[in-house]
Order: sequence, then structure tokens, then C-alpha cells
Amino acid sequence: MSESRTSSTARVVVGVSGSPGSLAALGRAAEEARYRGTELWPVLAWEPPGGDFAIRGTTESAFVPEELEQLARDRLLKALGDVFAGTGLRLPGRALVARGAPGRALVQIADRENDLLVIGAGQHSRLHRALWPSVSRYCLAHAVCPVLAVPPPALESALTARHRRNTWRLRLDSGHVEREFSAAPPDA
Repeated sequence: MSESRTSSTARVVVGVSGSPGSLAALGRAAEEARYRGTELWPVLAWEPPGGDFAIRGTTESAFVPEELEQLARDRLLKALGDVFAGTGLRLPGRALVARGAPGRALVQIADRENDLLVIGAGQHSRLHRALWPSVSRYCLAHAVCPVLAVPPPALESALTARHRRNTWRLRLDSGHVEREFSAAPPDA
């Protein structure tokens, strides 16, 4: 982390997890970096399942930190490929994989007042918010730089709503389904 303090070059730091919301945030961060003429720093933060304490507490862990870090690198590269494939986007910067809680890692990396921290602002249920801490809330409360919260894409919201209705075995809104199929030409 100390190397980020040595330069005064402005950066756009963006949290990436591979989710549709984080991919939208990555695309927006690239636009901001290009517009501002700054570096783009995509960051994927990861923690071992159960945290570091769980790994230290066992002698034979099924989770090897080096393998988990490689999986995180692969997920970051896939996210970068998903967003920038074929665009030839060339921005200065650095992609990072950071071990630790996502909110804390992002705030530690975006540690300059002239940085911009870009995060996906997902829509979560009350239960989800109660069980898992919000990365966006943590960043908004602790960052020393401006934070840009990017709303999730409309498709993600629609898929989440349908998934929730399927999980609870509720009827899907048939009006949307009928409209989708009525626009298609009939088979001859």
C-alpha cells in the first residue's frame, strides 16, 4: 500500500468482483479515467472463506491461499476481458488483487484526496444487508476521496426480482411475459 502514496498522480480506483454491478462500475470508471486523464486501477479484493482466522485454525485446510489468490486473479482478468474485449481500450494504470475485506482494501488503496473511488451500488434485501456488510456503505463512510456509486444495470434488477419470485415460488408477472412473446412473430 505504501507505493500508492509515493506518487501524486490522480487515479480512478474501482472495485471489481465480477458481478454485473461491478462490471457496470468498471465501465464507468474507465469513462471517468479517460475523461479526467488519470490512471485506472481496477481492484478485486478477496478473503478466504471464513476469513484468515478459519485458515489459521486448521492444520489441513481445503483452501490454500495461493490457489485462492490465483482464482481472484483469474476472476479479475475475466472481468476486464468482459468489459474491454475488442475495444482496444488503452488507459494507464494497474490492476490489483488485494487480500482483505473489500471495503477496507478499496479505501486503503484509494488513499489520496485526488483519487476517485468507483463502486457498484447493488440493490439488496434487508436480510442480505443484515447478514453481509455493505462495501458501498463502508467506502462512503471511510474514504478520504470522492466516491462514485454506480447503480446496477436494469437487467440485473429484473433478474434479481425474477430470481426472488422463483425462490419464494411466487407467480411471475404474466403481463411482462405476454408482452415479450406477443412482440415475436408467430411461427408459420
